[in-house]
Amino acid sequence: MNFADRVLDIIRAVPPGQVVTYGQVAALAGYPRRARHVGHALRDCPQDVPWHRVLGAGGSVRVDPPQRQLELLRGEGVVTQSGRISLKKYQWQPGPLSFL
Repeated sequence: MNFADRVLDIIRAVPPGQVVTYGQVAALAGYPRRARHVGHALRDCPQDVPWHRVLGAGGSVRVDPPQRQLELLRGEGVVTQSGRISLKKYQWQPGPLSFL
């Protein structure tokens, strides 16, 4: 499976109301330090991929304009403050064997 397909599968597994960071997805895909590549994989992602659950480091929204992403997250019960999301509260923590 190529990197982009792996990234999309990981993002599909993120439950509603939870978020991941680009760096976290890269690490789960087996490519730590390739957060920017995750963004490239999301450019033309299929409609079944919940792209809005992927955030920048520190819980920041990285799409421009951010309104649509924030709206989708709020619709899942994620509380935002000034365009930021609390990773402590909402970050998805998959089990250790989830993506072997």
